[in-house]
Amino acid sequence: MKPFITTLVRSLALCAALWLTVVPLTAADTEAAEATALRLVPQQEKDGYEFRSELWTNELSPEVGRAVRLQLFKGHEYAFCIAVPEKSGVAITAAVLDFEGKPGGELLPVKDGWGLVLFFKPKKTGQYVVALRQTEDGKKKKIACAMATGWK
Repeated sequence: MKPFITTLVRSLALCAALWLTVVPLTAADTEAAEATALRLVPQQEKDGYEFRSELWTNELSPEVGRAVRLQLFKGHEYAFCIAVPEKSGVAITAAVLDFEGKPGGELLPVKDGWGLVLFFKPKKTGQYVVALRQTEDGKKKKIACAMATGWK
């Protein structure tokens, strides 16, 4: 009976340790990322871009980036305003991947690295992927990331 109890106690301790290391994002993190991304939108609207009313928001970890699949149309120009909370210290980058996985787009980064505007004009109508990741320039941690999509 003693080996069973020892194994049970060790298993419970391991589960507790793992549970404590998984820190979910709070609503405040998500709202901060969305507010920061929306700060990049007004200048693009002045340049003629129309933005969707909803934002894409998700967790961005230092180990693995995110891929956001989108339907883009030939003849349109797109602006993706992407950001993490400004005071997080995390720096990000992004690219649009075409059908063959080739990166494209023109980046307009924010000086401190917490956000960017990614411009892209597809050559064909179809499915594209916006690939997001943290860079080596900032802190490494799980953080909320938001993206506003505009077109003209």
